[in-house]
Amino acid sequence: MDFNSYQKEALHTDRVPTRDDAVSLIVPMLGLAGETGQLLSEYKKHLRDGEAHRLFKERVSEELGDLLWYIANVASKFDLSLSDIAAANLTKVKQRWASERAEPFTFDAEFPEGERLPRRFEVELFDVEAGARQRVRLLIDGKPVGSELTDNAYDSDGYRFHDVFHFAYASVLGWSPITRALLQRKRKSRPLLDEVEDGGRAAVIEEGVVALAFEYARRHHFLDGVAALDFQLLRTIKDMTAHLEVRRCTTGEWEQAILQGFDVWRAVSAARGGHIAVDLGARCITFLDPSAGQESRA
Repeated sequence: MDFNSYQKEALHTDRVPTRDDAVSLIVPMLGLAGETGQLLSEYKKHLRDGEAHRLFKERVSEELGDLLWYIANVASKFDLSLSDIAAANLTKVKQRWASERAEPFTFDAEFPEGERLPRRFEVELFDVEAGARQRVRLLIDGKPVGSELTDNAYDSDGYRFHDVFHFAYASVLGWSPITRALLQRKRKSRPLLDEVEDGGRAAVIEEGVVALAFEYARRHHFLDGVAALDFQLLRTIKDMTAHLEVRRCTTGEWEQAILQGFDVWRAVSAARGGHIAVDLGARCITFLDPSAGQESRA
C-alpha cells in the first residue's frame, strides 16, 4: 500500500469531531506522544526480559502502526500529503550526509581564467606583534593580500586566523566571495552576477556564516574530535545562503567544509601561523607542516 492510499483509508476511521479545530488537532498530537511512550515501554520490557518477551517484534510493529495512523491523521488535518512528506524527508536526509559528488561545483568554469578561482594555491599566515594586539598577515602564493587582522575580541581566541575558513569554503564548496575578493577573481564580465554572487551582501553573509560556525565551535572544543555537526547549525547556514549559487551544495558538503576548516585552523592557531594548501580539485584544505617536511591532511 502506498502512503497516499493509506492516508485516505486512515482518515475514514477518524472518530475525532472536526467541528472544533483545536480538539481535532490536539487529540492526534497527544496520540503521537502516547504511542511513542508505548513504543519505549515495549523496548524497556525487551531490555529487562530479553528473549522472555516473545511478542516484542509484534508489539513494536503494532505501536509503529499506531504512530503511522496518528502521523497520517495530523498530515490530513494540515492538508499535507504523507507521500510528499516522505519524499521530502528522504531528500533532506540524503543531502544531510551527501558530501561527495563526481564533479565538485566550481561556479565559474565558463568564465575567463582571470575570473576563475585558482584550482590550487598556497597561503601563508603569520603573527606579527603590534603593541598589545596580535595581528595576522596573509600571503597568497607569496604575495601580500588584504589587511592585517586582529581577533576583534577582548581576549585572544585565534579568530584573526579566520581566513582559513574562507579558503575551506572555496576548496570544498567551490564558493567564497571573500576568497574571490582577496584573489581579485570577481566575475565582472557578468555585472549582475558579480553584484549578487561576488558583491558586498554575499561577502557579509559569508562572514556571518564564519562567525556563526566559530561560536558554535567555541562551545564544542573548537570541533577537536568532532565528526558531525548539529543539523540545526547546517540548516541555518543553508537558510542564510538560500538565494546564492552555493545553495546547490548539500548540508553534508557544508559540514565537510566546516570540519576541514577547523582541522586546519587548530593547527594554524597552535603554531601561530603556517602554510596551507587550498586544492579545489581534490576538495580539501591542507596544513603544510614545515617541521615534518610533508603535508598533513586536514
